[in-house]
Amino acid sequence: MLERHDAPLAPLTTFRLGGPARRLITATTDAEVIEAVREADATGTPLLVIGGGSNLVVGDKGFEGTALHIATSGFSLDGTRLELAAGEVWSAAVARTVDAGLAGVECLSGIPGSAGATPIQNVGAYGQEVSSTITEVIAYDRAAGGTVALSNEECAFSYRHSRFKADPDRYVVLRVRFELEDAAGMSAPVKYPETARALGVEAGDRVPLELARETVLKLRSGKGMVLDAEDHDTWSAGSFFTNPILTDAAFAVFRERVRERLGDDAAPPAYPAGEGRTKTSAAWLIDKAGFTKGYGTGPARISTKHTLALTNRGTATTEDLLTLAREVVDGVRAAFGITLVNEPVMVGVGL
Repeated sequence: MLERHDAPLAPLTTFRLGGPARRLITATTDAEVIEAVREADATGTPLLVIGGGSNLVVGDKGFEGTALHIATSGFSLDGTRLELAAGEVWSAAVARTVDAGLAGVECLSGIPGSAGATPIQNVGAYGQEVSSTITEVIAYDRAAGGTVALSNEECAFSYRHSRFKADPDRYVVLRVRFELEDAAGMSAPVKYPETARALGVEAGDRVPLELARETVLKLRSGKGMVLDAEDHDTWSAGSFFTNPILTDAAFAVFRERVRERLGDDAAPPAYPAGEGRTKTSAAWLIDKAGFTKGYGTGPARISTKHTLALTNRGTATTEDLLTLAREVVDGVRAAFGITLVNEPVMVGVGL
């Protein structure tokens, strides 16, 4: 277990932003993770758990406590059953499942971060969510002081949410178990319209796994959402805001606001989100509120490739990023009456 003091956190995040941690521990085994968590809890020390850092916005003042970087490794495949250590690089793990001919997470290719973060956020993209394949999450329960195994149902997954996100100080994910599908080298049924169009197939069709993966990676790259150290459009947390889910009544009010602003023929994106609820597009809201691709003149700007990504152009501070995010939130609220919610976890700061 490696320990450092006054250690910069920016290099551990995809934003490359944030001040130092008073103490940084890098744990490479589950036992080291548990030891570090128990020590922090026993001494009343604030604890920040870091995986791949792809979903963190750390304040410029840093973190006055112990930052625990989970760098565990472990990829175990038994038939269609997959177990990943929390510190495994998610994009690399997905590539290995595709190489093994197993379907279920291929459309989650190219998503940055670690495997342990995927159940917390219920990571999803292009018609797939990890909740559809996760069978069990092994975690250290700080309240009970021991390791627990939580079933898929016990994880309480919903859109970009879970039991872990609802109670962020209780669980530290150690391992994640999945049940994948052997479809003779074919993908899971393609669900997302953009993916189906790019593949030239109908929704519900299957395609070769590698083709699905390559297509998703191309789509993500076109939006600046595949990490590239040389491309500032990828110095982000991916989608900075979640897609709003509205009641039918709220959506009717929103739709009228859209017509008033954009004309009678304007119609916002609408996707079923359960009985009496509709999901709309945060990217559409941002764009129609006047925050187009590349918006901004400072060191933090909207990506030139995707309006949902706020980016560090190389010299930004966290406060620069938050100033831009607040401007976007205020602008969308003024235009459409909807308050966008940040997807990344805020550490020592807020919108």
